[in-house]
Amino acid sequence: MTPNAANDTSAGDCRVECPRLPEETGAEGRPPLEVRHQFVVANGLRFHCVEAGSGPLVLLLHGFPEFWYGWRHQIPALAQRFRVVAPDLRGYNLSDKPSGFSRLDTLVGDVAGLIVALGEERATVVGHDWGGVIAWATSMWVPSRVERLV
Repeated sequence: MTPNAANDTSAGDCRVECPRLPEETGAEGRPPLEVRHQFVVANGLRFHCVEAGSGPLVLLLHGFPEFWYGWRHQIPALAQRFRVVAPDLRGYNLSDKPSGFSRLDTLVGDVAGLIVALGEERATVVGHDWGGVIAWATSMWVPSRVERLV
């Protein structure tokens, strides 16, 4: 991991007006998905995050080529007992898109930095597909930030 990658604790509480999806508006007969959109600064980048619920932090890491929306069915159930945050990983959707290839240790730094920037010491980290690789590596390289790995 790059030096200080997990230590950037500057968080932006700027809210963003995102296009609302049918699940968020209750359109098309769907129950509304109640989430908050925000940008969080970690590891020198702005990450778009969707948040719901309260309690211990659960961080949902999407796969390739997805974004937070891939977790839309899991968020409501998890938000009943947890503070759920689903970030758009670096390079995806509304998060910053730095040029060049991102190494796995850099992505681990992003996750560790997000946990701290969200005001927590540890989180349950849930990963799908490529997000699973990042989650696993985070638990191996920065175990002090991972309460549980799913």
